[in-house]
Amino acid sequence: MSRQLLIVYHSQSGSTARMAEAVIEGARDDAIDGVDVVVRDALEATAEDLQSADAFILGTPENFGYMSGAMKTFLDRVFYPCEGKVEGKPYALFIRAGNDGTGAITSLHRILAGLAVREIQEPLLMAGDFDESRLPECRELGMTLAAGLEAGIY
Repeated sequence: MSRQLLIVYHSQSGSTARMAEAVIEGARDDAIDGVDVVVRDALEATAEDLQSADAFILGTPENFGYMSGAMKTFLDRVFYPCEGKVEGKPYALFIRAGNDGTGAITSLHRILAGLAVREIQEPLLMAGDFDESRLPECRELGMTLAAGLEAGIY
C-alpha cells in the first residue's frame, strides 16, 4: 500500500522554490519506495489534498514577519474542511526568511495547532542571505518524511 506525502509551498522571488525543489528531490529519492509525493502550489492545494496525505510539508517565505499571503490563503481555505479530519498527521515546515523567521513560524504553528497535527521536527529555517550550502538540509527534510512514511514510523 502506497503512502502519500504532500508538499505545499509558495515562492515569489524563487528562493523558497529552490528550497522546495531540494525537499521534493529528497522525498523522491530512489532509495524510498511506496511513497507518492504530491506537490502543490499553495494557491492550488485543496482540503482534499491535505485529507488524502499521510504526512505533509509546508514551505513559505517570510513576508512582513508572517507567512506568505498565498500560504495563509491555503490554510484559510482548508482549515474548517479539515478540522477533525487530519488530527495527528505528521508535518514539517521550511521557511525562507529575510529576517529571523520567527513570525512566520509562530503563525504557522498557531494555525496548525488548531488542526491538531503533529510536528515531527523543528522547522528548517534559512534566514538572511540565501545559502546554497543549506540545500542538502532541505533534501534531508524531504527524505526524512518520506522514509518515515515508508518505514511506518509516521
